Amino acid sequence: MRILTWNVQWFRGMDGRVDVARVLAHAREWGGDPEVICLQEVAQHFGGLAGAGEADQVAAVAAALPGYEVFFAPAMDDWRPGRATRQRLGNLIAARVPVWQVRHQALPYPPDPAVPSMPRVLAALTVQAPWGPLRVGCTHLAYYSATQRLAQACALAAWQREAAAVAAAPPRTDTEPADTPFHARVWAGEAVLCGDFNTAPDTDAYRVLVEASAGMSAAFVDAWPLANGPGPRPATFRVHEPGETPIACDFIFVTPGLASAVRGVRLDADTRLSDHQPLVLELGAPPRL
Repeated sequence: MRILTWNVQWFRGMDGRVDVARVLAHAREWGGDPEVICLQEVAQHFGGLAGAGEADQVAAVAAALPGYEVFFAPAMDDWRPGRATRQRLGNLIAARVPVWQVRHQALPYPPDPAVPSMPRVLAALTVQAPWGPLRVGCTHLAYYSATQRLAQACALAAWQREAAAVAAAPPRTDTEPADTPFHARVWAGEAVLCGDFNTAPDTDAYRVLVEASAGMSAAFVDAWPLANGPGPRPATFRVHEPGETPIACDFIFVTPGLASAVRGVRLDADTRLSDHQPLVLELGAPPRL
């Protein structure tokens, strides 16, 4: 199973051209036709974003990905006087495997008045992997505010721990009528979390996700060193921007139970179709516990 993540910068390439179909065609070809595609910075009616105009990029994604079901989680849903349309920006997951649950959630947004900021969100699905149910999360953390990034990373670790606990002890379903909101659901303890985390591997926000703390085991394992070893990590952002320092801030994490299932993680360092570089994870079936 392949899962691709890419901050597509509202589908704006380094040449300034905004083209949804161009970006997604590359994602599918380079990524080996992934079963799940996770995108950050997808816009609806945000004319202030260079080249985006008033386009509905969610509809354009759906049109460019026949055979996929598209799930959009806007981090913001704004309306301002004088506008005919609402403005939305957020994360999107496209899946061509069965989807059991859609459970997007807003991430913490603590005040940090010294810097610009905007709300952030986790797009989250439970999908049917070849070996069983799997949660997939796609996110994009605060850019300017370290305070907000840390709070958001803590919430993502809590998301995983809570979901794993519910999967291990699911709610009772035999006391309510069938076909009601209390019906039996498919629960998944294991997860893949990916996106643009706007932080480096040596920061508190990163450590919250991958280190044990307060008697709790680590929520996630970084899939890149699992697949590629502990050597230098390639940059994923500003790789092709003259005068900028490239950094690594786009990651794919897996839960510890999936660590042995990681077959590979690849980075496309060459594409200039965004200011970020895409990553793709390949998973095999995890060992049965």
